[in-house]
Amino acid sequence: MNPAAAVVDEILARGGDADDVLRAVVAALHAEAGYPWVGILFVESGGLVLGPEAGHAGTAGRRTIPVAWQGERVAELAVEGAPAEDDPFLEHVASLVSGQCLVGWDTGGEPWES
Repeated sequence: MNPAAAVVDEILARGGDADDVLRAVVAALHAEAGYPWVGILFVESGGLVLGPEAGHAGTAGRRTIPVAWQGERVAELAVEGAPAEDDPFLEHVASLVSGQCLVGWDTGGEPWES
């Protein structure tokens, strides 16, 4: 089990403001799982707009996991330095945060405020 799993579950169980939940989740993935960089990119006008992030983007390979709400992609979870064997865990996290990602979905061009 990924070391961040329990922390992510706890964050989501507490609930709260979607912005705060997403910031806490990316921070936990960075700090607890040790990924060098983690970010959530929201689907905006057919493209992707960076939302909350933690760590420093660098040269580590980036994996992206789609975040879907009711079958429609609303965001992507992007993680640098994650090995392929972490994909099931990251897919689970993407599923858990899908409702919170609606906060940044198609905001009509309004920038994400971190």
